[in-house]
Amino acid sequence: MEGPVLKIKTLGDFDFRGKTVIFRPDINSPIDGKTQRIVNTNRIEKTIPTLKHLTDSGARVAIIAHQGDTLDYVNLIPMSEHAEKLSALLGRPVAYIDDVCGPAAQAAVKNLTDGEAILLGNLRYLTEEVSGFEKEVKLKPEEMRCTYLIRSLAPLGDIYVNDAFAAAHRNAPSMVAFQELLPAAGGIQFMEEYTALKSVMDNPRRPCVFVLGGAKISDAFGMMRKVLEDNAADTILAGGVTGLLMLLAKGVKVGAKTEAFMADRDLLSFLLEAKDLLAKWGDRYVLPVDLAYEYNGGRAEVDVATLPAEFSDRVLFPDIGHKTIALFKDHITRAGAVFVNGPAGMYEDPRFTDGTREIWQAIAEAPGYTVVGGGDTISAAAAFADLSSYSYICTAGGAMVRFLAGKKLPLIEAMEKAGALNLTSPIRNMR
Repeated sequence: MEGPVLKIKTLGDFDFRGKTVIFRPDINSPIDGKTQRIVNTNRIEKTIPTLKHLTDSGARVAIIAHQGDTLDYVNLIPMSEHAEKLSALLGRPVAYIDDVCGPAAQAAVKNLTDGEAILLGNLRYLTEEVSGFEKEVKLKPEEMRCTYLIRSLAPLGDIYVNDAFAAAHRNAPSMVAFQELLPAAGGIQFMEEYTALKSVMDNPRRPCVFVLGGAKISDAFGMMRKVLEDNAADTILAGGVTGLLMLLAKGVKVGAKTEAFMADRDLLSFLLEAKDLLAKWGDRYVLPVDLAYEYNGGRAEVDVATLPAEFSDRVLFPDIGHKTIALFKDHITRAGAVFVNGPAGMYEDPRFTDGTREIWQAIAEAPGYTVVGGGDTISAAAAFADLSSYSYICTAGGAMVRFLAGKKLPLIEAMEKAGALNLTSPIRNMR
């Protein structure tokens, strides 16, 4: 698969020895609500290659990152454990200071020596970095030069490195404003994720199969029209709630209980869009031909062609059936490229793991180029297959959906602008 032409500078464009680097990864991690401890280190692990490159090159690395948000308050915690995890994975100490960019943090950055790294306090402790600020104030990157974070840290830095593609949809100072003042480079993870997703869109191997499922159907509907219009997707295998809604749009009577489930979650608002997609590209969709449901405490299956059945108003369909599994696996096996987002069913219930388990294992064994996208999707993939079996694991969730929907991402625009500006030295005059 040919890589896309990029307008963003990479680590290889810079000599980091003796330079102070403002390094912005995304190490926002799942937290146990009771213990307040990290339960999954995937994003932390993904940032190590860039951090190792910087420290091995003699950079003085000030790491700025977030954990949680005001809308995700249970995960809004200090980041001392993140520093411990980074240290263990890197094989050298990563210091921590519970100050985001105040006098203590600034002093710590100034005192770094070549090859040293420090993680500063949680960015989300700053009002200008929380999601509510972004939505209400709506600053442009050039207007963010005077935010507290940029005024405090940009004068201390020589180069800005971003490795946070998972947060590329965020228009926050830490993501888009340092590029106004400092030479900027995309980190290793950033470039890999950007290149992998852009390749899926621009130069996919054929046939290119999208496997879309899960309960959060806004993700699927956020990207389906774009990938069909651009011919990025040759076939869409629709499972999970997405598959049920597409069946409903096709006129299948999925039952009163399933429709009530969708109505309670405002999912029926996607029905008109689903009907339009099927009218225009119905031949590219592969929908479930049988569904699983709970029966006498176990699992039973029913052919879609026989619906409505006498029991269908009283049950939900938490998984696809085995005929659908075989149908989906046939497409996956013959695909040149497979992109997957969302499980095929309610895999957390042992009675309804079959669809997700067999689909994930088929993707892991597929000969084509396979991309797994999104945090929840990665968790499902890890439950049933070795993540190293997939060609690429994309940590991005919201950013990935927006990217595949053809929407402009603030981070990409900022990094491309920095590449065009071709800054070779910091701009010290903040005013």
